[in-house]
Amino acid sequence: MRIGIKSLGCPKNLVDTEVICGKLREKGYQISEKIDNSDIVIINTCSFIRDAVEESIEE
Repeated sequence: MRIGIKSLGCPKNLVDTEVICGKLREKGYQISEKIDNSDIVIINTCSFIRDAVEESIEE
């Protein structure tokens, strides 16, 4: 199963996304570079940053 992950918002989200990717790979999932080619999409965002909220809604 291919999983696409989009990280929006603060730099901490980038670190969290890397941890999530590592855990998913350990479980045998493939991480897709493009969310269009994914079976599942995870959007990791920070609701405290207005731009990230708007960007996540637009995508």
